[in-house]
Parts: sequence; structure tokens; C-alpha cells
Amino acid sequence: MDGREFRSPSRAAAAAVSTGTFDGWHAWALSDGQTLDQLRQRFLDAAAEGSAQEPQDDGVTTTVRTRHQRLKNAREQAEAGNPESLTVSDLLGWWGVQRRGSSITQQIRAELDNHSLLTSPAFDKVPIDATVHLVVPPSNDVPTIDESDAAASVVDTAGSEDERPEVGLPVGSLHSALAGVDSLPPSATFEQAITLMAINDYSQIPILEGPRKLRGAVTWKSIAKTRHVSPDAKLPDAVVDAPVVSYSLDLIDILPLLEESEFVLVKDETNKIAGIVTASDVAGAYGSMATPFFLVGELDQRLRQVIADSFEVEQVIEWCDADNSRGITCFDDLSFGDYLWVLRNPKAWELLCWPLDRKIFTDRLDEIREIRNDLMHFNPDPLPDDAVQKIRYAINLVRECADSAR
Repeated sequence: MDGREFRSPSRAAAAAVSTGTFDGWHAWALSDGQTLDQLRQRFLDAAAEGSAQEPQDDGVTTTVRTRHQRLKNAREQAEAGNPESLTVSDLLGWWGVQRRGSSITQQIRAELDNHSLLTSPAFDKVPIDATVHLVVPPSNDVPTIDESDAAASVVDTAGSEDERPEVGLPVGSLHSALAGVDSLPPSATFEQAITLMAINDYSQIPILEGPRKLRGAVTWKSIAKTRHVSPDAKLPDAVVDAPVVSYSLDLIDILPLLEESEFVLVKDETNKIAGIVTASDVAGAYGSMATPFFLVGELDQRLRQVIADSFEVEQVIEWCDADNSRGITCFDDLSFGDYLWVLRNPKAWELLCWPLDRKIFTDRLDEIREIRNDLMHFNPDPLPDDAVQKIRYAINLVRECADSAR
């Protein structure tokens, strides 16, 4: 070779022959004939064997060894043409968690990659109750974990530089996106379209010749316009273009299409038309986040005001940024984590004179900080049922304590 370095053996294999796509884990071999994949599995087996149990916050305890064996079994099933199927929720349970945050999502991706597995559809692009299949990548989509990470990522799965956390809310996170879609063939009649739309309160119907062959869609507007121009028109005359997007696309990226067409059709991982998303679906998705989002914003402002009213900014800077590494110069520079840092300081808490237990109160604020992080990162999973109530109670308590201190 010419001395170039590659982040994956597959890329190196493709560069070596200058054409095509290869699974480098099986293409490259050591002098003894052992493939890189076999070497990687040896490292993974050794790391799993020596791993201690991982305690989880929710009381569930799972072992790296057990998960490693499950992934090995899943790979065997996938290679045999019988991929394991499970819900996203069940998959998360293998890692002892209940919701998808950016860190756990990166870890799951890395460990799946290490076992030459991926989920179909992508587990982080669909609702938590959706079913996914553990499959081996097709030949043109090989995993990209670097060989140097083969053993280490079982313990430290920060992911490669190519795998940065995604912060958008994907189209597939909406239930309607992959829930199936009623459609009609081009040979259908106006009466069929009108009846199907009216009986289901649809505003449009896709016209398909097959699950992947879209001809467009008919809408109430296109039907009315076509029949007005020509009473003898046929249904194909009313077909208009229908926008199609991938289920993995960010919702924010389809807003211009929704503004123009009021709906988009959604392709799954096999390019099948698998669902439909309307403007009301997206409004509902963002609307469900609005209440906790605004409540967290109110709590943020109240905590900042309490700190600003109770302490000098120089004191707060000393507590939160003593080495000036963050450049805090005023109260507006403080983060939610800074509020916690101040309130956990015994001296600061004593100066507040609040009739509350410091640990219990700040522990609750720490829970709300996690909720806030989920909201800021557009975690597709619904918040716990009591999350909004926790924020409301905290706001009321902060307000009451602040008022009594005046």
C-alpha cells in the first residue's frame, strides 16, 4: 500500500483493489490465515469474559457477558437467514435501559457494529414500541468501527469520529410514518377514492402500482379541480406529485414540503412506501414537547433569578468557574448544571435560608436536568408519566421559597 491510513478495514480493502465494496473484516487475514473478524471476536470474547456486572439505575442488572452472547447468537441467526426480531424497548433492555439517550445510542451502535450487526429499521429512528430485526449489513454497507476499537469498545464505546450523536427528531419516530398506508391502483375510480377518503377522514390517497412504485396521490383539491375541468375525467387525471422522504430524515427537514403539500409519504429501509406524515402529525409531535420545554424554561429562569438575588456574581464565578476556563462573567452565562453546583454548595445553601433538605431538593433538580437534556436532544421516546409533574412541583416550590425569603 501507499502508506495511507483508514478508519476501517473495509475502506482499506476497497482502496487496495481500487473498485467495489468489501467486508474488510473477512477480506484481510493474518499470516496464520486468521481473519480480522475472527481476531475481533477473540478480543470481544476475552473482554466479555473478564467484564464485571454493570449495575443500572433502575435496579436492572445485566452483564456484558450475557449481552455479548445474545449478540453472538443474533449474528448467527442473521447469517443463517433467520434474523432475530424484537421491539426497540426489548433491545434497550439488553443494555439495562428504558429510553434512548445519545450516549446509550452510541454504545448500542458500537456494540452492534462489533458483532457485524445492525437493526432494520434503524432502532433510533422509529418509535420505542416498533419491531426491528437484527441483521448483518449488505455487502455495500459494512460496519465502520475501526479495528483498534474491536476489543476496547466493549468497555468504552464512545464511537468513532464518524459517529457523532444526532440531535434531530426523525420522521420515523412518528407512529404514522411506518404504520402502513391505504392506497389505490391507477385503475381505481373516483368513487373508490372519494369513499376511501371520506370513510377514513383522509385528505389524500397515494396511487401505487406496487409497494415501491408510486404514481402520485389524489387529494380533495385535485379531484375537485379535475372534475370541474372535465366531468368525464378519470382518476389518473387527478393524480398529482406526492413528496416522498426517508424515515430516517429529520422532521425539521420536511417542514418546507409539508408547508407546500400538507403531507409526505415515507419510505422504509427497503424503499417501500410504509406510511404517511401530515402537518398535523408533526404539529402533534412538537406540541407534545412544548409543555415540558416551556416548563423547564420557566424553572431555569426562576433558579437563575434566585441565585442572582441571593449572591454576588463574583461568589458564583468562584464556585462554578474558579479557573475562568468557561469565561463566566454574569448570571446569564450560567447553565442548569451551574445552578445545581451552587445549590449543592453547603455555604451557598446556608445563605439561602430555605426550609428544605438540600440533598433531596438538589437530587430532584438533577432529575429535571436529565429531563431537560432529553428535551434538548430531541429524544424520540416519551417522557416518563411523572416528568411534567416533577417540573411543576419544583417550580411551585422555588417560587414559594423565593417569595418567603423576600
